Formats: sequence, structure tokens, C-alpha cells
Amino acid sequence: SFTMNMYLFVYDLMQFCGHSWIFTNMIIRFMTFGKDSLADTFYSIGLVMRVCQLLSILEILHILTGIDESRLLPRFLQITERIIVLFVVINSQEEVQGKYVVCILFFLWNLLDLVRYTYNMLARMGIYYLPLTWLNFSLCIPLYPLSVLAKAFAICVSLPYFESFGTYSIKLPFPFAFSIYFPYILKTYLLVLFTGMCFIIQNLFSERKVHLQSPNIKNKRS
Repeated sequence: SFTMNMYLFVYDLMQFCGHSWIFTNMIIRFMTFGKDSLADTFYSIGLVMRVCQLLSILEILHILTGIDESRLLPRFLQITERIIVLFVVINSQEEVQGKYVVCILFFLWNLLDLVRYTYNMLARMGIYYLPLTWLNFSLCIPLYPLSVLAKAFAICVSLPYFESFGTYSIKLPFPFAFSIYFPYILKTYLLVLFTGMCFIIQNLFSERKVHLQSPNIKNKRS
């Protein structure tokens, strides 16, 4: 319906504005301060980044309610990956927040999202630019695996701090005599992360084939 389409357009616009601010801020800071700007990336843009990622949870609800026709599982995996790495790994360990990998991760996320939300906004209005369509369904194929590697590296960097501080590790009292050692959970999650990456990459190639090789793509006019 028109109302739902307008709502999705406003949502995409809000995400576009948020990620545009983050991306522009990162570029300007790097051009102004050089490598010194990388260490405090999280302190400069972390709040807006967290807001944007929390808003992205709505995309799962959009699919569940049927107003978005995207596939649920790939989108769910992508969103949960970011939520876990951003809020559980990076946000909880101040020592990790100053690492260069955080800047690299934020750069990859925002580059992908800027293209995706721009494409989505125009698609809501029935506007399809072939170069933008190609970029939206092609750029993610090399950049998504790079972002997964950056996530895995961020997790590996955080492990010594989780081991030292015992963050999220729980030792249950008697009579349970059972403990949860969080670094083990993170190491297990690394396997899940790379397994999910294989599934999502397969889905990205499938979406690219559908959207770029469709016989109707040539008939879409800007």
C-alpha cells in the first residue's frame, strides 16, 4: 500500500542520513587528522552507529510482517552479526574501541549501507538506475567477506580482554557448580560467523543473478 511504501521510504531515508553522516565524518576526520583519527573512531561516531544498527532490527520485522519481500534468514544473520560484534564485543571492551580494526569495520559497513539504502529509496519510488543497481548487487560480494574478516579479527583482538576481565563469564553457585566462560562462546561463534558467511555469499550471488540478468532490467528507465 502507499502508506507502507511511504513508511519504508522514510525508514530508508533515516538510515541513509545516519550512515551518510558517519561516512562523511570518517572521511573528513581522516583527511584532517590522518592516522590519528583512526584510534578514536568509535568515540566520535559510535553513538550514531549504534542507533543505526538498532534501527536495522526493524528490517527483520518488515520481512516477518510481509511489507518487505527480502529473504529472512540472510538478513537476520547479517543484522545479528553486526549487533553481536558492535554491542557485545566492541562496546563492552574499551580497549578494543581504539583499535584500527573498528575504523575498518565501520568503513565497510557504511559503504555497503550507503549504496543499499540509496538503491532502496529510489526503488520505493519506482526509479531504477542500472549503474546503481549493478553497484548494489555487486559491491557487497567482495566487501561482505572483508567485513566478516574484520569482525573475526575484532573478536580475536577482544579475547585477551574478555579473559582478563571476565566480562560476561558467569560462575553459578552451589549446587550447580557450572560456569560459562565467555571467550569459549566467542571462539565458537567464529565458526558460526564463517559458516553463515558461506550461506550469505551464496544468497548474494543468487540475488545478483535475479536482479541483473532479469529480462525486465533493460526496460527499467530512470
